[in-house]
Amino acid sequence: MSVSFCGLELAHPIINGSGTFDAIAARRAFGDQLVRDFPFAAYVSKTITLEPREGNPPPRLWESAAGMINSIGLPNKGLEGYLREDLPKLAEIGAEVGMALGAAPPLITNVMGASADEIARLLEECDSYEEIAAFELNVSCPNVKTGLDIGADPRQLEQVVRAVSPSTRKPLIVKLTPNTADVSLCAQAAQDGGADAVSLINTLRATALAPASAKPRRSWLGGGTGGLSGPAIRAVALAQVAAVAQRVEIPVIGMGGVRSASDARDLMDVGASLVAVGTENFRDPAVAARIARELVL
Repeated sequence: MSVSFCGLELAHPIINGSGTFDAIAARRAFGDQLVRDFPFAAYVSKTITLEPREGNPPPRLWESAAGMINSIGLPNKGLEGYLREDLPKLAEIGAEVGMALGAAPPLITNVMGASADEIARLLEECDSYEEIAAFELNVSCPNVKTGLDIGADPRQLEQVVRAVSPSTRKPLIVKLTPNTADVSLCAQAAQDGGADAVSLINTLRATALAPASAKPRRSWLGGGTGGLSGPAIRAVALAQVAAVAQRVEIPVIGMGGVRSASDARDLMDVGASLVAVGTENFRDPAVAARIARELVL
């Protein structure tokens, strides 16, 4: 099921959700098996920010009914560390996969900033690296003035995308937040601002309380709140992807609770060009390869 997406030729329509599959760690853990059976047609990096981040204090994970809540907090080495340490390793893995399978999976670098200036700098610094095929912009960072996610306000989102899109010659995917009144309106704003594609859904804002024996009752999570993912959000993802696909003309990447080829097909049937697998990667690192195979049956 080869597919053309924003000028990228992909072997099939299954990719990973940002932050849900550490390819560098997987290469160490699984060795050549990862290279021979690389599960994704394109690989999306963990989010990078201008400066290094340690992430949220523990506890960071909570298992919920049919899903999980994560409060990881986007730990990363920052722009300089990514370019110096992670990018060469990811490029090496991609080259190995290309030699084994005949085509290297394009690398999509996920970036996040608290302002248009920060995002533009990230894109400008990364744009010249041939190893990077496209960018995914995480707009779930809170605006310091409004307290809202940048991507939750259509007017602000359009302004930010319009301001940063000239900073790269490569495809720019905007990863929408589901925590907004009308996600399709935000998708339209991203398109109007110059986005080449949109992806959704990101995690739903959630929290988990410490056991009842703890007094006073507080959030179990070190960051207070986190993001709910997994099968629990699949119906929400299906509705939001359908609404966005009906509204915009640019390609849509759908994700949210995908565990099977049937789940992926549902998202494609309502308009997704690609499907990303996230939480299920933690349970079965090879699940995306199985989904891709089963889609052609």
